[in-house]
Amino acid sequence: MIKKYIENANFEETGFYYTYSMIAGKHKMVILYCLMEYEPVRFNELRRYIKKISDKTLSANLKELEADRLIIRKEYAQIPPKVEYSLSQRGRSLMNVLDQLCIWGEKNKE
Repeated sequence: MIKKYIENANFEETGFYYTYSMIAGKHKMVILYCLMEYEPVRFNELRRYIKKISDKTLSANLKELEADRLIIRKEYAQIPPKVEYSLSQRGRSLMNVLDQLCIWGEKNKE
């Protein structure tokens, strides 16, 4: 299957590339996994789960995931402001892929 993608002259048009573009980056898969485990999650909770991430980086990743329709941002009209993040249906459908990565990692870690 991978060989097909490598031989494809238009790699950017493949399903693999599209999926990779959605989850590429240092923190996106971790954010998605946290939302799968603990949703709904507030910004500060995500930051505590991920630990070594700046507010700016977390905010940028959340905006990208929201723009890709993988997560839902729900803002409550109250003071102080309250915002929660959860997986969208589209994001939930990606969890099978992340689960398979976890399974592979457990079987193959040394």
